[in-house]
Amino acid sequence: MQTPVVLIVEDEEVTRTNLVSLFQGEGYDVIEAINGEEMNQRLAESKVNLIVMDINLPGKNGLILARELRQKEKIGLIFLTGRDSEVDRILGLEIGADDYLTKPFNPRELTIRARNLLSRTVAQPVVEEHKSVVTFNGWTLDENSRNLTSPKGESRRLPKGEYRALRLMLDTPGKIFTREQLIRHMTGRELRPNDRTVDVTIRRIRKHFETDMDTPELISTIHGEGYRFVGNIDKD
Repeated sequence: MQTPVVLIVEDEEVTRTNLVSLFQGEGYDVIEAINGEEMNQRLAESKVNLIVMDINLPGKNGLILARELRQKEKIGLIFLTGRDSEVDRILGLEIGADDYLTKPFNPRELTIRARNLLSRTVAQPVVEEHKSVVTFNGWTLDENSRNLTSPKGESRRLPKGEYRALRLMLDTPGKIFTREQLIRHMTGRELRPNDRTVDVTIRRIRKHFETDMDTPELISTIHGEGYRFVGNIDKD
């Protein structure tokens, strides 16, 4: 079962960053966009379960984007706006928004509304009750605790960024993931110029189980493209 993916569409940087952190703290996978063009790019790249979108966006506003979105597909949609207007609220709901909150809003209320909406629109539960473990080359990775356990039984809890990058590659062994895809999955943000976050994270992951960092056996570097997992996933 996959973790629901939330897309934050908000042009104001501080608000967007706070929303990303809020939903990541609830255990969701979060990606972000600052306008309608970026939103459509994210939708083409990832399967999104919920969009949290500001109405007042540069270019096409949220109402126009919602109307276009509803012509193509049905994704959970919550509007956020600084305009406390009954007309805007009704129009937004008529266009196809599932919910509507006026800024400033209570973060707890937003996450509750999001969880309730996802429980109706996503087949899997938001919170996994079962223990899901991936085993590879004698190692195990527990998705609930983020513990990586060695063949000798030694266990350590991975930081969230390391866990997300490793789990993404383990879920699709052999697939090449670009730095852009990895940074977005790890942090919800875009890759910045001269950003070495992904490379540093991969190096730290490799230190856990690679015997020779110069010739890694499980995570390969595909020069000019990115990284991929080339080990063996144990099948139940």
